[in-house]
Amino acid sequence: MGDISYSNGTNNGNGNGNGNRNGNGNGVNGKAHSVLNGYRKSCWYEEEIEENLRWSFALNSILHTGATPYQDIALLDTKPFGKALVIDGKLQSAETDEFIYHECLVHPPLLHHPNPNSIFIMGGGEGSTARELLRHRTVEKVVMCDIDEEVVEFCKSYLIVNSEAFCDPRLELIINDARAELEHREEQYDVIIGDLADPIEGGPCYKLYTKSFYELIVKPRLSKEGIFVTQAGPAGIFSHTEVFSCIYNTLRQVFKYVVPYSAHIPSYADIWGWIMASDTPFELSADELDLRIKQRIKGENRYLDGKTLSSASTLSKAVRQSMDNETHVYTEGTARFIYGHGHGSAYKQN
Repeated sequence: MGDISYSNGTNNGNGNGNGNRNGNGNGVNGKAHSVLNGYRKSCWYEEEIEENLRWSFALNSILHTGATPYQDIALLDTKPFGKALVIDGKLQSAETDEFIYHECLVHPPLLHHPNPNSIFIMGGGEGSTARELLRHRTVEKVVMCDIDEEVVEFCKSYLIVNSEAFCDPRLELIINDARAELEHREEQYDVIIGDLADPIEGGPCYKLYTKSFYELIVKPRLSKEGIFVTQAGPAGIFSHTEVFSCIYNTLRQVFKYVVPYSAHIPSYADIWGWIMASDTPFELSADELDLRIKQRIKGENRYLDGKTLSSASTLSKAVRQSMDNETHVYTEGTARFIYGHGHGSAYKQN
């Protein structure tokens, strides 16, 4: 969870911390908001990353809080990371470094595809994934499917950086469960993107990381030379064994070519992982990637270029060996989870 605490000893939160970006928690509520007015200069936001490790940073203010049938939402003005979106008490993205996550999620699969026209996003209600996709000149249609309409509307209202993407006529917004939506659709997509919550025990998304989902639902919806990419949780030298390695091994059971890659995201306090998968090999060199970036993408990337992507897919020796030796296959019966619990399991109002 995320807590709001104060230098005078006041602490707001239920004290039962949870896992990574998308765990459960009551990070900001009415009590925190009222106390904050008197203690703006000594207010801190805190997340419990794992049982004996916490991550905290100073706040200027709490800009907005709310709740939907699915999750709790907050928009914080943080001192180190600017405006930060928090869902279920966990930081989703921060103004200063969200570009790292979204450029890494979107551009590698689109650049490796010969001509990506149609894209399906599972999740992505924040709008940043759609924003990066719509910078590609080849893209003709983006379907964004998010289950939580209130989160989407919240992000439309408060995340001004993505307002242009939400108004783009190439974007089709669907409010539905991504699994159900893909199941009933007949069309195929050049790229399918998993911009989903982490697999949390008790949470709704872990079933979208399983072998059966990839094999029976995702893969049949990919066009020839199609590419699937998913965010895959923490990928640090210790944290990669939570879910990154087994998602990688699970995708190896379904696709011929699977590439894991990672980048450090300061506001996440960890290295983060993504995995691309296809039945077509990923063969572009750094120079070839740079040429496609120049030809296809409007504007300048802030993080990703050919050399950066090449280095991102070169994992450290320890992580590489661990990934190669991973045998666990992700199924509904043998799921692994990020530290924490799903929405509602430990929530309380103060």
